[in-house]
Amino acid sequence: MTVFPLGLHRPVEHAGPLPDTADVVIIGGGVIGVMTAYYLAEQGLRPVVLEKGRVAAEQSSRNWGWVRQQGRDPAELPIMMEANRLWTELAAEVGEDLGLKQCGLTYLARSEAEMEGFQGWLDEVSGSGVDSRLLSARETAELLPGGRTAWAGALHTPSDMKAEPWIAVPALARAAVRKGAVIVENCAARLVDVEGGRVAGVVTEQGRIRAPEVVVAGGAWSSLLLRQHGIRIPQLSVKATVVATKALPDVHGGGATGQSLAFRRRDDGGYTLANGGFHEIFLGWDAFRHVPKYIPQLRRDPWGRVYHPLAPRGYPDGWSTPRVWRDVDETPFERMRVLNPTPHRKVVARLLREFGKEFPALGRVEGALAWAGMIDSMPDIVPVVDRASSLPGLSICTGMCGHGFGIGPGFGRVMASLITGEAVGHDLSRFRLSRFSDGSPITLGPDI
Repeated sequence: MTVFPLGLHRPVEHAGPLPDTADVVIIGGGVIGVMTAYYLAEQGLRPVVLEKGRVAAEQSSRNWGWVRQQGRDPAELPIMMEANRLWTELAAEVGEDLGLKQCGLTYLARSEAEMEGFQGWLDEVSGSGVDSRLLSARETAELLPGGRTAWAGALHTPSDMKAEPWIAVPALARAAVRKGAVIVENCAARLVDVEGGRVAGVVTEQGRIRAPEVVVAGGAWSSLLLRQHGIRIPQLSVKATVVATKALPDVHGGGATGQSLAFRRRDDGGYTLANGGFHEIFLGWDAFRHVPKYIPQLRRDPWGRVYHPLAPRGYPDGWSTPRVWRDVDETPFERMRVLNPTPHRKVVARLLREFGKEFPALGRVEGALAWAGMIDSMPDIVPVVDRASSLPGLSICTGMCGHGFGIGPGFGRVMASLITGEAVGHDLSRFRLSRFSDGSPITLGPDI
């Protein structure tokens, strides 16, 4: 496997045509958009998903595949716990193998200070019902037999799960279509159509589609689209590198992360490896514009990123990427159908080397495929999930900060309820859009 599984090399699966009307138009065919469509269709509505390239071909398929409750922001945790239940229901309903397995996920600690941080999170979410617990050094060693590092302990959540992202999200998209949703690939949204001060639909490269409700779930591209309508969110995109190994003996059946190495057993017998503490940022107009709101995050982790002065052509915050266009113009979304960043080769080599050192019995660990994805980041490390007060009929669900795959079904169900006016069942005030403009302090999510 030398080419990332999802991309423009794959035939269009959802070819349309673009309908004239819809009950709801969803911009973005990642896990959030797909699951919003699924739950809207389940309620009897006719949602249409617009995807500029291929379903899930960007960050929704490029993540670690963790379905994780532990370490979540306290406001996210109840939604993630619902998502855990929904994932299990979906695996039984969709008729396709999602690679979903309850395997337990683990945060490994080098020091007692890290263990104290884990305990602090447990104290903060006490009473939630999540089954996370601390492991002693001995219990951690037993969980990772053959591991070289003498860990001080760990935070472990037995009910956490894993799934195969580039298999699961396209399968969920097909399930949404069977429910009654329409998905149109190779169809970029250009602008939200506005009449009389409220949403009237979407102008796409294939023409107009009328709808009273529109959801922007465009991941790294959301901010660029929203600014056309006077809605500004301090969203940036950061690049993360991931590598898949060739098939290896089973040294740990779940997922774990510690220090500079995260690993997860895949269904094909290999492991997905990453460094959760290393990201790359391409500096552009938005990076400089939003830097004041990112100061708390930078203070907490000043050395966890590498900065590049120039983004490749066509990236969301590239210096030459257009910021303004008309509905008859070719947009940045059409010019970059699938954002397919180049992985950091030195990081790839380091991950393979470190995994082999951590589990010496594996010998030389070989890579099968390396890739990178652009994570839609927010200053406080939690998303925007809200109705846009300045444009009635517009909803926003973006800025998942690399946490979107696992929580996708939860936020999809939340968005469906938000749009239809049903009880959401969760407090969404933490995710309100106005927190960046109403004078509220930036309150960072967990750093564990």
